Amino acid sequence: MEAGLEEAERCFEAAQRCLKCGDREKALQYLHRAQQRYPTQRVKVLIDSIIRNGSSAGWSNDKDAGDAVNKSSRLKRCVNGNTPAGISEAAKSYTQEQLEGVRRIKRCKNYYEILGVGKNADDEDLKRSYRKLALKFHPDKNCAPGATDAFKAIGNAYAILSNPEKRKQYDQRGEEPPTVRSSHANSSNYYREFEADITPEDLFNMFFGGRFPTGNIHAYTNGRTTYTHIYRRRRRMNERVEEDEQEDRTQGTYSAFVQLLPVFILVLVSLVAQLMVTNPPYSLYYKPSLGHVLSRETERLKIAYFVDKGFEQEYRGIPLQNVEKNVENDYIDHLQNSCWKEKQQKTDLLNLARLYRDERLKQKAESLKTENCEKLSRLVELQRGG
Repeated sequence: MEAGLEEAERCFEAAQRCLKCGDREKALQYLHRAQQRYPTQRVKVLIDSIIRNGSSAGWSNDKDAGDAVNKSSRLKRCVNGNTPAGISEAAKSYTQEQLEGVRRIKRCKNYYEILGVGKNADDEDLKRSYRKLALKFHPDKNCAPGATDAFKAIGNAYAILSNPEKRKQYDQRGEEPPTVRSSHANSSNYYREFEADITPEDLFNMFFGGRFPTGNIHAYTNGRTTYTHIYRRRRRMNERVEEDEQEDRTQGTYSAFVQLLPVFILVLVSLVAQLMVTNPPYSLYYKPSLGHVLSRETERLKIAYFVDKGFEQEYRGIPLQNVEKNVENDYIDHLQNSCWKEKQQKTDLLNLARLYRDERLKQKAESLKTENCEKLSRLVELQRGG
């Protein structure tokens, strides 16, 4: 399952690159392969979107990677060595490669080495490395001993190096041995001077689709200030900001009313104008609210329409001919729009049938009736005959 998920993610990333280059056909091939390796709803929707609109519709690769990891976490949970009810002990298994990866993190001497980047790495390099390592060492995916601590070290390394000010301070202080934090009290030398004020899980969720944490990714502690104190200070700051905003709203109420007064006047004038507009003399449909309850037919094309009770007394001769001409034009426009929708629906189904090689979907598309197109064709023939 894990191999299929990783293969699907690689195919999805390749499809995104193809879409940026404008190669839709190649992107569809990669998406189809990803769906075979690890079926997901986001890939199916993206395929439909490309077929309909020819674009990726703004999908984010990072967000969906987080969705995929969250889905796999429901199948295998091994954070801190605890196995939830209903999950077998086999979920705790790990590979030699995962164990060696944890040991490598423990042996690292600085944050750059943890992320596997050079000291001249830019933001994109840091993000790319963090995404790869976070997925590899997340406790839901890696059950090797020490994987949780390695995951924390990776998150802390990225949080420090992604902040220009803290990165500069870190480079000036020199390289201190980044011992991976352990749950035991004796292992406490985990970069006390450079510990980020954000949990590894919050940082992971920010990259892969989870909701944003309440903390700031570029706010840090010195090892003596606790998270609770920081959150309290933020809450007090938020309260002061809300008080200032309330005061500004009170003072600005009058000025806002003056600014909106022209808008109110325009709305009032529009309402009065609508009340003065007379109702149309006909309707293609039965509308008792407008009084259009009497059915009639046009003389030339026999198009049915509805009028009120005083229509025959008001419209005769030339005015009646003009009304019936408008009725026929409106009806033809309606048929043209409806016919286009029917053809578009049929084309979409045929494209999906060819993409998925679904014979039943193809038969359904071919059996779709285009009633409005047929009506439009008969009217065109009638006009030619007339």
